[in-house]
This record gives sequence, C-alpha cells and structure tokens, in this order.
Amino acid sequence: MSNKLRIIGGEWRSRCVNFIDAPGLRPTPARVRETVFNWLRNDIIASRCLDLYAGSGALGFEAASRGAKSVSQVESNALACRALKENTLALAANQIKIVHADVFRYLSGDAEVFDVVFIDPPFAMSLAVQTCQWLEDKGWLSKHAKIYVEAESTLKLEGLPENWRLLKSKLAGEVGYHLYERVG
Repeated sequence: MSNKLRIIGGEWRSRCVNFIDAPGLRPTPARVRETVFNWLRNDIIASRCLDLYAGSGALGFEAASRGAKSVSQVESNALACRALKENTLALAANQIKIVHADVFRYLSGDAEVFDVVFIDPPFAMSLAVQTCQWLEDKGWLSKHAKIYVEAESTLKLEGLPENWRLLKSKLAGEVGYHLYERVG
C-alpha cells in the first residue's frame, strides 16, 4: 500500500497514515484540512466527532490528533476499514472507533449525539444533502453541532435542514467545502 497522507496538526503531527486505492476515495488535501481545522479550532477539543464516508480517515485522524474525545469513522469498503484499523493501531488511537457499514444503514440505527460531523461522500452520487437530512431528522446532532460538508464544486447544496446556518464556504479546484452550524 503506497498511498500515504500526513497528519498536519496535533499530537500525531507529521505522522503518516496509509490508505487504499478505491473508486471514489479521495483524501481531503492537506491545504483543505488545514483550513477546515482552523475553522474548527475552538470546537474539536473534547468533542465527539463522526466521520461519515471515512475513506482514508484523513478528517477523523486529524480530529483525534487535535484533541477530539472520540471519533467514529463509518466506511462501507472492507479494505478501507482494514486500513483504518491498521492506522488506528499504529497510532494507538484508542479514541477512534471504526464502523464497517453503509452510512444510511448506520444512520438508521440508534442515534448517538455528535458535536462535529464530517461528510465527504464519493462525488457524483448526490449523497451529501440526503446524509445531512438524515443526521438532522434522526437525532444525531448536538444542539450547536458543526457539520463539515465536502462535495464537488458544481453541487448545489439545496434542501439542507432549515435550522443549519452556513458559517464558511470555499472552493479548491473541483472541490467545494462548507461548514455549517446547527442552530437550536
């Protein structure tokens, strides 16, 4: 496995994690992660994080490295889950839980409340908005949760929950990335 990414901040700064080649798996670039975690710098420490469509685990590992109390990474690809588990062991990341499941099957289960959620689905599958709706409708979010959504830059994020407020939004090439806050 030659695909590696470097954690850019926190306890595991400069440590590398491995990930697999898989259709639709594209790790969030370091420059984007740096921006996102600057946006979230006051929200990560001691937070409960949910990393949906975890893939390489870049966002979840970065959150754990920066002081998240717990991180649940949900991924449907068995080989990607194996790589996530290997990386978790290598980092001795006891606060990270790997869940091998389809995101919607997972969200259909018993809800846990999360403070920060990362949503980075495979592009061109129109999963982002539906995932956001399920998070809100099924009770997965704390009162003032922060929700990070990464999607293709051409995707219009219409139909998001009405009680979500856009805090930040940027484009980087073909990627649009957005931070929302749940209000109430």
